[in-house]
Amino acid sequence: MDFRGSTTGNGMLAMLLSFSESILPPDPTSFLLKPLFLTWVSGFLHAVLLLLLFCSFVRDKIRGNNNNGYSAVTESLKDSRGFGFKSALFSSLALSLLNLVLMSLSGFYWYDSGWSDNDQLVSSLGFLLGLVSWGVLSICLHHCRGYEDKKAPFLLRIWLCFYLVVSCYSLVVDFVLYKRHETVSSHLLAYDVLAFSIALFLGYVAFFKKDRSNGNGVLEEPLLNGGDSSVVVGGGGVELNKTNGSGEATPYSRAGILSLLTFSWMSPLIEVGNKKTIDLEDVPQLHDNDSVVGLAPKFRSMLEAADEGQRSGVTTFKLIKALFFSAQWEILVTAFFAFIYTVASYVGPALIDTFVQYLNGRRLYNHEGYVLVITFFVAKFVECLSQRHWFFRLQKVGIRMRSALVAMIYDKGLTLSCQSKQGSTSGEIINFMTVDAERIGDFSWYMHDPWMVLLQVGLALWILYRNLGLASIAALVATILVMLVNFPFGRMQERFQEKLMEAKDSRMKSTSEILRNMRILKLQGWEMKFLSKIFELRKSEEGWLKKYVYNSAVISFVFWGAPTIVSVCTFGACILLGIPLESGKILSALATFRILQEPIYNLPDTISMLVQTKVSLDRLATYLCLDNLQPDIVERLPKGSSDMAVEVINSTLSWDVSSANPTLKDINFKISPGMKVAVCGTVGSGKSSLLSSLLGEVPKISGSLKVCGTKAFVAQSPWIQSGKIEDNILFGKPMERERYDKVLEACSLSKDLEILSFGDQTVIGERGINLSGGQKQRIQIARALYQDADIYLFDDPFSAVDAHTGSHLFKEVLLGLLSSKSVIYVTHQVEFLPAADLILVMKDGRISQAGKYSDILNSGTDFMELIGAHQEALAVVGSVDANSVSEKSVLGEENAAVRDALGFDGKQVCQDPKNDKVDSGEPQRQIVQEEEREKGSVSLDVYWKYITLAYGGALVPFILLAQTLFQLLQIGSNYWMAWATPVSKDVQAPVKLSTLMIVYVALAFGSSLCILARATLLVTAGYKTATELFHKMHHCIFRSPMSFFDSTPSGRIMSRASTDQSSVDLEIPYQFGSVAITVIQLIGIIGVMSQVSWMVFLVFIPVVAASIWLQRYYIAAARELSRLVGVCKAPLIQHFSETISGATTIRSFSQESRFRSDNMRLSDGYSRPKFYTAGAMEWLCFRLDMLSSLTFVFSLAFLVSIPTGVIDPSLAGLAVTYGLNLNTLQAWLIWTLCGLENKIISVERILQYASVPSEPPLVIESNRPEQSWPSRGEVDIRDLQVRYAPHMPLVLRGITCTFKGGLRTGIVGRTGSGKSTLIQTLFRIVEPSAGEIRIDGVNILNIGLHDLRLRLSIIPQDPTMFEGTVRSNLDPLEEYTDDQIWEALDKCQLGDEVRKKEQKLDSSVSENGENWSMGQRQLVCLGRVLLKRSKILVLDEATASVDTATDNLIQKTLREHFSDCTVITIAHRISSVIDSDMVLLLSNGSIEEYDTPVRLLEDKSSSFSKLVAEYTTRSSSSFE
Repeated sequence: MDFRGSTTGNGMLAMLLSFSESILPPDPTSFLLKPLFLTWVSGFLHAVLLLLLFCSFVRDKIRGNNNNGYSAVTESLKDSRGFGFKSALFSSLALSLLNLVLMSLSGFYWYDSGWSDNDQLVSSLGFLLGLVSWGVLSICLHHCRGYEDKKAPFLLRIWLCFYLVVSCYSLVVDFVLYKRHETVSSHLLAYDVLAFSIALFLGYVAFFKKDRSNGNGVLEEPLLNGGDSSVVVGGGGVELNKTNGSGEATPYSRAGILSLLTFSWMSPLIEVGNKKTIDLEDVPQLHDNDSVVGLAPKFRSMLEAADEGQRSGVTTFKLIKALFFSAQWEILVTAFFAFIYTVASYVGPALIDTFVQYLNGRRLYNHEGYVLVITFFVAKFVECLSQRHWFFRLQKVGIRMRSALVAMIYDKGLTLSCQSKQGSTSGEIINFMTVDAERIGDFSWYMHDPWMVLLQVGLALWILYRNLGLASIAALVATILVMLVNFPFGRMQERFQEKLMEAKDSRMKSTSEILRNMRILKLQGWEMKFLSKIFELRKSEEGWLKKYVYNSAVISFVFWGAPTIVSVCTFGACILLGIPLESGKILSALATFRILQEPIYNLPDTISMLVQTKVSLDRLATYLCLDNLQPDIVERLPKGSSDMAVEVINSTLSWDVSSANPTLKDINFKISPGMKVAVCGTVGSGKSSLLSSLLGEVPKISGSLKVCGTKAFVAQSPWIQSGKIEDNILFGKPMERERYDKVLEACSLSKDLEILSFGDQTVIGERGINLSGGQKQRIQIARALYQDADIYLFDDPFSAVDAHTGSHLFKEVLLGLLSSKSVIYVTHQVEFLPAADLILVMKDGRISQAGKYSDILNSGTDFMELIGAHQEALAVVGSVDANSVSEKSVLGEENAAVRDALGFDGKQVCQDPKNDKVDSGEPQRQIVQEEEREKGSVSLDVYWKYITLAYGGALVPFILLAQTLFQLLQIGSNYWMAWATPVSKDVQAPVKLSTLMIVYVALAFGSSLCILARATLLVTAGYKTATELFHKMHHCIFRSPMSFFDSTPSGRIMSRASTDQSSVDLEIPYQFGSVAITVIQLIGIIGVMSQVSWMVFLVFIPVVAASIWLQRYYIAAARELSRLVGVCKAPLIQHFSETISGATTIRSFSQESRFRSDNMRLSDGYSRPKFYTAGAMEWLCFRLDMLSSLTFVFSLAFLVSIPTGVIDPSLAGLAVTYGLNLNTLQAWLIWTLCGLENKIISVERILQYASVPSEPPLVIESNRPEQSWPSRGEVDIRDLQVRYAPHMPLVLRGITCTFKGGLRTGIVGRTGSGKSTLIQTLFRIVEPSAGEIRIDGVNILNIGLHDLRLRLSIIPQDPTMFEGTVRSNLDPLEEYTDDQIWEALDKCQLGDEVRKKEQKLDSSVSENGENWSMGQRQLVCLGRVLLKRSKILVLDEATASVDTATDNLIQKTLREHFSDCTVITIAHRISSVIDSDMVLLLSNGSIEEYDTPVRLLEDKSSSFSKLVAEYTTRSSSSFE
């Protein structure tokens, strides 16, 4: 192309040109105006730059600098702000790339001239020097980007000056030649313009860019870059990452150029994997640039910058923008590698025609064959190197994106408002992290595909145009048509994906809730009903999954058939246009189509991934837009800045801002420092909401709230983290032994810790599963005390502990350790009210009365109602005590037979009062064990089970047959084209053109049908297998004993139900298919190559042997790294889940920073094995690529060495055409094999939980009790011994007693004495180690679990409601009519409350019943048992969360409706058990006393008598 034009009317340009001519020689033939001279000068300058870089490298190495020898030259092109550095780096890369393109062009021109044009040779050498020198400079800049030096080297500045002069001179020459109407190559002009611009910019950076770092020479370090990287938050050090900077470099960061290029920095880790099983400690840390610690703040700032002050919230576009800019350097580098790879991959097809003509006898110059072989090899080497680094860096980008998004999702979860939380449950939020963030990370693989398709199609058309002329237009049209066909399928795929994710969210939401409440489901016998609910949700999900996979099968068929369609159209156009078809050109075209297959094959995946990623980004953007807690609800003042600790003025607050009836109305009160404030009132009056408002949790409508000083909060429902008891109490604070011991003593925890095998180092199960309710509550109180805050908020913490412990806690905590602190405590125990300086009486969201106990006692009815109810309860206790003599004859005689039969004499002293920690000889182990992971290679049994799960594996042979037929027909069609077309124009074709095309089209059509069959069968088998695995695992989990859930954090189950199930649904079938396809293709290629060059086996066999050895050497490490990825994911999910449920507590202690740090540490722990898995994969693939390139080059060398005419050139060309794909396919086979082994671990993990031991049968048909059983309700317990797990100590130690039918039995005892365990054994939640329980003579161990549990009723310790409606909560099995449900609601005092709601029985219940108060939830549990009307009713601290008045109502309701039933009551309130017919007092797992209350009270030395006396004293006096 010539650069010509007119300058008429452009005075400025004319002046510039005239000036240029004046300084240049007038003679147009002058050597100084020759491009050759300019190229020579430029090449010389580039050689000088290379010399400079080399000298600098050597000098630094001699001096021992740890900067890889580059710093001296590169620092002048950098500034601490990063702008100059990145721009210089990008500029150097651009020039290197441009030199590569121009060198290729010069090479082609030289080749076209028959290697005789010396000018082109000089040009090629000049551009080669430019390519190398700018490339090396780019590497230098990149490699020491973390190093700052203030002195710019003088020599580089001088060199830049010279380069600027030369590039300016070249540009002026171009202008002058243009003015003289001489031809100037457009590509040289473009190069000169770009070179001058970049030289100018680099000169500016090197000479004029001001240093922005500290003036005193102290460098500004990036966040946690080097040095100590532990962040201290809230007084506790949390190690986020080990030192990565100068202290301890990572293998990746300290690797040299050669090590980086060949991935040799991975060798030590792979070697370790061959010597031992890799654990997380063996995996090196991440480089600072890849750690979330530095990425999260950067990503957040990018997202805020994308918002540009609009405050319009996060949109999908802003999210994409922030993701791009937070990893823009890596993305640009991968784009560069992708470009190099694409260009290199088309060198082979471009040279095939030349190669065929060479074999046919045409010789253009000496040694042409060997030059062609070297060119093929160099192109393959460059292709391999660029592809490996492209893939590795893409995975790095994916890991970074995922880490940054997880940090953002976690951060959002910590700050979500209550209303937003109701819209996004914990299951959904966990899905954002496990599925959506993961998918966006995986999208990095596909990010360059859209523009690469255009580049690949462009290059393909260029080659086709050179060979086939205008017929290439037909190829373009066919390609575009094939791509357009995909759009409707792509749109459908997007819709199916959205629906699939919505269905998955619903399922995960339910799964999360069910796992959290599995104990109550098993107690009620509802687990199978809830399992069917999960199956129904999965059925809906499967409907969308089915549509999704079959749609993808159609897309797969369209695109696997696409290259065949394109080639048929192209060759048909050649025949119509009369373009001669020669075998060399045909083979070149076929090779081009084969390469074009890659973008066309990948396009459906790319579109599918684009769709999935778009859906995930939309979901995340919606989530990140949810409302946060208002930061201005409470005005937080520093300690001492106000004379009031808490001040609330005219405040109206509501959980639902849009509601016409606010939660709290016109709240006014002031609290001075050191005051004790009690809050009381009936159930649902707004007590807990009042405390929440002081924490800033309740949205404010009007008024003001001020809090002066730090806060500590104790929630009504204990929130305990998984981990050691000590860590739960310290909660981020450093250990101070004296304070710690004081806190333990005040909270009565010292004795509990003595009993536990590991003391305060005992690991607590998820949600405190291995602690009693009272122990959990006291650990909560200890956590608050240890924080040493200024203001304490207690939400009824004394209800979950027994009377003695409650008194102790009140004295030691509120009146002892906290005597000088401000305390606001909600309580239902009236006896704790007189000690308060101020009492707030709540009713209907208002403070109805306020003042001291004596002041408000007679001033209103609300407080008097509470006091009246309390005195009524006391009267019951008093009457039992006073009338002991008269009642003795009635109750005593009635139960004398029981006592005599059991051999009791009033009380039984436990044989082992110290409750030894563990039986002798028993191994001590924590309840929560490390997650199991399989070791060694994945068992072949796992593969076999997966393959044969669907239809017994019947579809597998048909899938393999369809693919084999496809491969044979493909090879046949290509072989036909090569054989049936002449080598050159002067050779007669063996068949007619019509015959040629008919046979080719028939073969092509047959191969397309085979693809359709294979794609359909593959997705059918995959879908069926996924369904079977899901049902097997879930059925097994729901049937597993409660001990499984106690020792298995729900994160592990959720991880399998979400991530692993997703892999089985959408990935593993394609992985299996890919392995089979690749093996068949590889066999086909070797078969074709051996036809023309049997000697290829001489190299191929040792290469295959070496490949297998390398693969086996690699897989040992890779497999364990992949398993570590799975194992490290569960703690991240679990921590996330715990954080969401305890967000209020975390915020109240201002511990958000520490929890964010913990999340980052766990996130990096998950990223580490992922990063090194990617490195290991590329380590292997690089070596395999080199080996397969060796096979290919040997084959080519053999072909060029044999005499002309020995081998048919067309068939030799066909072998080369197939051979071009050999390295790609061989690497792809190993890649897919390793990928399959990594992914099959998901199947292994699901099968692991599909073989968990089950509970005993739900129904034993041969031993079913009568329909009327139990008719009397007598419970007979004989020598009952219970332990929670084989490795745990005994909890119940040989209990023997009888609960007579129709009597009320109260069970009392200190916290942790075994009360709840006895009840769990009655329901067979825990199976006895020894002994038996008989109900009405039937041994409960011999009947089915549902026959037992559905005949008993329980109101559990933790009141549970499920998301759904009031109806579904009362009657999940749908057994009762609406009238019966209303009757039950009225009986449990909730009828009026439900009638107030618009939807009545269909009123919504949010996750965990959070839109109902704790007391209301307890009343719903009462409603359930009123509906069920069982003969045996168990109350496990059922009235702990309600006020005394409501407790009295419940007791009255139970007495009225269960008068003829056996009622077993565990209670801390003496009034709840004092009117029982019998009282059982447990101590340390043994019976201490069992008699009537009258007899026990008569004996003043009895433990029960002392307990009652203490309760009466406490209740009738005050703690003032």
